[in-house]
Amino acid sequence: MLDLLIWVVIFIVSLFVLIKAASYFTNSAEKIGLYFGISAFIVGVTIVSVGTSLPELVSSIIAVLKGSSEIVVGNVIGSNITNIFLILGIAAIVGKNLKITYEIIHVDLPILVGSAFLFGLTIWDGVLSLPEALLLIAGIIVYFLYIVNSQKEHKDIKIKEEMKGELRKSKKLDAKTIVIFIISAFFIYLGAKYTIESVIKISEMLSIGKEIIAASAVALGTSLPELTVSIIAAKKGKPEIAVGNVLGSNIFNTFVVMGVPALFGALIIPQNMIVFALPIMIIATLLFFFIAQEKEVTRWEGWMLLLFYVFFIGKLFNLF
Repeated sequence: MLDLLIWVVIFIVSLFVLIKAASYFTNSAEKIGLYFGISAFIVGVTIVSVGTSLPELVSSIIAVLKGSSEIVVGNVIGSNITNIFLILGIAAIVGKNLKITYEIIHVDLPILVGSAFLFGLTIWDGVLSLPEALLLIAGIIVYFLYIVNSQKEHKDIKIKEEMKGELRKSKKLDAKTIVIFIISAFFIYLGAKYTIESVIKISEMLSIGKEIIAASAVALGTSLPELTVSIIAAKKGKPEIAVGNVLGSNIFNTFVVMGVPALFGALIIPQNMIVFALPIMIIATLLFFFIAQEKEVTRWEGWMLLLFYVFFIGKLFNLF
């Protein structure tokens, strides 16, 4: 029992370190990108979007290297379900009615649905191969090209104006930024390493599948930054950030967090993820599509989404 408690504490601490380090890494990477003359928009759609999903990405790569590739699919499916059912649900309840003015119906939503279906088809046989991984990575390239070509900056991409102003004035890169960039990269690795190590140990002690813990505890933990951003945005009356946050994160998870780790080895997909979790993720995506079509997410829809999340967790642990 004491061993289990120790590993639970290690899991919580390492996950916290992973998330905080990713935040510092993203901020310093933004500064470096702007210093070298990369446009704020490009920095936003690349560095910021990658940075917010770094915890999921790095932990998934380490899971593959440790021979626990089933954690990857649990992480991706669990994060996508958590983003829609829990994060969007809470944001809608807090913000009462999330009204969306940004036009996402023509391209963004179809890409979200398309990414979910492509993901489902690639893992249906129980293995994600290298060619299929490259197909998923090609998907994020297409999405990035669309964003750049449209020249419409998503509301969830936030580059601090004061940071850009300071860089324009100073014309030099602070040594502190470089140090933070390097140290935070090291702590991202360290946090991810012990997060995965603790998941493996806890799953062995409790005789629970690693993918189950990944789809619940890891997915919830790595989604906490998105949850915080969405709640604050909803409270401040900025619904596009809350909705765009979920949309962009899910597309990135599906294409990159699933695709990149498969470059390090074939991903084994547990049957329970295909039979139960994948259909729930597809349902969540379609619900998001139909709700967002109306350009408004009501408080009552938020409560409904939360009920779906409770059902998902309950079924995952055989509580229902």
